[in-house]
Amino acid sequence: MSVSSPTVPVRPARFATALAVEAYKLRRSLALLLAAVAPLLIAVFVFFNLLRIGKPVPWTMPLQSSAAMWAFFMLPMSVTALTALVAQAEHGPRAWDHLRALPLPRWHLYAAKAACVLGLVAAMSVLLAVLAQLAVTAVGVVAPAAAATGAPDMAGLFLLLGRIFLASWLLVAVQLWIALRWASFVPALATGIAGTFFAVVASSAKIGVVLPWQIPVNQLASVPARADLALALGFGGGLACFALMLWRMARLEAPR
Repeated sequence: MSVSSPTVPVRPARFATALAVEAYKLRRSLALLLAAVAPLLIAVFVFFNLLRIGKPVPWTMPLQSSAAMWAFFMLPMSVTALTALVAQAEHGPRAWDHLRALPLPRWHLYAAKAACVLGLVAAMSVLLAVLAQLAVTAVGVVAPAAAATGAPDMAGLFLLLGRIFLASWLLVAVQLWIALRWASFVPALATGIAGTFFAVVASSAKIGVVLPWQIPVNQLASVPARADLALALGFGGGLACFALMLWRMARLEAPR
């Protein structure tokens, strides 16, 4: 007489599990270091630039400048590096075949990476706001004659950085898709460098409102309609691009 072993119910894999695993992998990579260094560099520049000016300026000026430097250059380059690092966590050890064989929807793997990258970019935006305020405050302590005048509009800064973050979703989606699609980091880095270059040299071009690498900086446009259009294109286009990326990558046999 044989005794059958009790059947252990298999719970379906949840997206939260894939997200937790992806977050754990971030702790073992250089992504967190990059997320801290990029906003810090802007704050250091703001600090020494105010010391160089040597006279009082309104609080609005250095805070707006920090947001502009973030949207104009540091954000696109940080996203390029972050997405490459996140993708290389699997490309490097050739782990995609193993991961895609696990009993969970394939799109969970890619959605978890997208969520982690977006979370890091959001955290970097918050860190930038905090460090920029500390940098301006430190100038007033080190050189009282150059202390900023007025009161800091932190609510306005957080609102601006929030709009920049939402407008960057298309940029993040494009860079992450390229980084995941090809095992080599060269296509992702080349695309990010080229996109940032053209965004910088053609900053006033009308096409900039639809260029993913230039959409975030349009949140500082003096024309509200241009900023609102860029926000809609960046956020809405990002959602659509993420959805298409998840669909296509889930159907792909394996990134090469």
